[in-house]
Amino acid sequence: MNRFALVFRLPIIVWQGLFFLGPLFFMIVMSFFLVKNYRMEEAFELKNWARMLTRGYVWDSYWYTLGMAGSATLVATLVAFPAAYALAFRVSAEVRRWAIFLLIIPFFTSYLVRTFSWYVILAGSGVINAGLGTVGFGPYTMLNTPFGTVVGYLTLTLPLVVILQTVALANIDQNLVQAARNLGCSPPRTLISVVVPLAKTGLIIAALFCFILSFGDFVAPYYLGGSKPPTLPILIIDTTKSGQQWPRAAVVAVMMMLTLFAIAATAIWLAYRRRIAS
Repeated sequence: MNRFALVFRLPIIVWQGLFFLGPLFFMIVMSFFLVKNYRMEEAFELKNWARMLTRGYVWDSYWYTLGMAGSATLVATLVAFPAAYALAFRVSAEVRRWAIFLLIIPFFTSYLVRTFSWYVILAGSGVINAGLGTVGFGPYTMLNTPFGTVVGYLTLTLPLVVILQTVALANIDQNLVQAARNLGCSPPRTLISVVVPLAKTGLIIAALFCFILSFGDFVAPYYLGGSKPPTLPILIIDTTKSGQQWPRAAVVAVMMMLTLFAIAATAIWLAYRRRIAS
């Protein structure tokens, strides 16, 4: 039985080995290479790590990227929850299915195209500033700002967060919610004491997906945020253009991977700790 199960697991194991673990291992090894005369040479030295980890601009980009991804995750979670709650508890199953289908439609269009569409909306003479101008406000600078970056992150992640939260909330046993109401819990207390704890796993996983996608995104901070200050993905591109320094870029990439592994492990532990304990 174990051998039979292993046969079915083998394709995914091979896939992960070839297209994830293999490139990851090569990237780690490449971070120890040296570049001489614009050519990489095999070596095992810590010069690239020492150089990148002692540069203030690297850590500035690191904390800025971490903060922007965290901010986008918080905003997406708070904005998505009312919509997900309404889809899970206030509409029929058929309406919920159509809503989820409509939330998937944005992914049919290139993310880059959706990002560029915000130029028309956020520009100094764009839709928002034109509307505010009619009531005597603005114009406000929204492009090439952290606000523009967050908008781009939400364009990428918000539909996914709504879908994941909706699925998590819709799977809650309605009898438990009704029992809390019968015992005298107010709607806010029912939400905090019953609904959120029961949907905790799905809510955390949705936030985790949002953070991962935002943390590694290049398009939004480059085209809507102006790349100043640069996020880590932009720093990687700039580093590779500076003397073909792929090993130094690999150091930044490894930093990103280690950060995501740590945050993902923490999030999964928080999401499943009670279930595992029980």
